[in-house]
Order: sequence, then structure tokens, then C-alpha cells
Amino acid sequence: MTFHKQGIPTLILTLFVCALLTGGTYLLKMPWLHFIGVGLSLFLLIIVLQFFRSPKRKTPPNDDNVIYTPADGKVVVIEKAFEEEYLKTECIMISVFMSPLNVHINRNPVNGTVEYLKYHKGKYLVAWHPKSSTENERFTTVYNTKNGKVLIRQIAGALARRIVNDLEEGQTVTQSEEMGFIKFGSRVDVFVPLDAEVKVKLEDVVRAPGSVLATFGS
Repeated sequence: MTFHKQGIPTLILTLFVCALLTGGTYLLKMPWLHFIGVGLSLFLLIIVLQFFRSPKRKTPPNDDNVIYTPADGKVVVIEKAFEEEYLKTECIMISVFMSPLNVHINRNPVNGTVEYLKYHKGKYLVAWHPKSSTENERFTTVYNTKNGKVLIRQIAGALARRIVNDLEEGQTVTQSEEMGFIKFGSRVDVFVPLDAEVKVKLEDVVRAPGSVLATFGS
């Protein structure tokens, strides 16, 4: 198991806190308190290591007609929605909720060119809140593909405090390659054309790369 580079600062801080916790409780000469300190330190360390894991996964076939999920998680929304920030049209919105237990690496869902990038400061409502898509801290990416435009929105949740997006406008990208990371629980909204054929249903568990959210219409 390997770990993501975004987790290195957090891991260093966690090790420092664990050292203080275990060392401090040991110096108090209270075995029961030291036992609790060690237990809390191990729990905290395991949570951080688990969260920032970067497992090796098989890359799915490259297909211009397929829209893969950009994130691990559960499908919580499939509905028609007007995308008002950039596309200015009605789309199908598919939302994937990432719990703290999911891998939080985000990947390009399509092949194409990055047409638009925009970071928005915002609130930290729980990621499944209906207004989190428009009011939370978020980062919008628009891909221009051979079959139309796809917009994804990385959304911070109640625990998330940093969204990472490594793309640049004008950049040509490949499906399934890493494009960003969201720390500590969040959500990704994917806006696809109305004529796209949705391949998932509510409550489906998806994994990136590999799970197909939709295919472009003919």
C-alpha cells in the first residue's frame, strides 16, 4: 500500500501529536491514562494512514464515449439540473458522496481539454446537503470532449478543509489520470449532457478508475 503526497504534512503532524500524547501520558506515571493515550494515538494514526492511502488499481480501457466516475463513493443524486455557473444549460447531474473511509483521489472522467477552472470559497455544510453544491467551498472543472462538455465540481464537506486541483486551463488530459484530491470527506458532482445514458442508479457504490457513470449519446 502506498500513500498520497497530499497526506505527508498531515502524517507528520499526526506523528508529532501522537508522540506528545503517548509521551505526555507516560510522564504522568498513570498507567491507565498512558494506556488510553497509546490507544488514541494508534487510532488517530490508523485513520490518517487509511485516509491518505493510494492503492494501485488497474486502469480501465480508454474510451471517448464513456464517462467514468472521478471519485470513489456512493451515488446519492441522479437528476436533471440547470448548470448555471458555466454551461448555462440543463444537464444530468450525478453526485458521488465520498465518506472519510473512501480513497479521496480524484481522476479525470473523460478524455479532452480543460476548458475552465474556478475555485470558490464557501461554507462547510455536510456534503449531502442540497445546498452544498452551490454554497460550500468547491472547485469547478469543465472538460471539452469530442462528444460535448462535461463539468465536475469537487465539493468540500463538513470535515474537508482543502480541495486540490492539479489541472491547468488548456491542458489535454486522459481518462483515469489523477486530477486532484479532497481532504476528509466530500462530494463530487458530475454534469453530463441530457442525451447521455446513465449507467448507475442511486445507492450504487462506484470506484475510480473503472466505474462507468454514463455514456455519451449518439
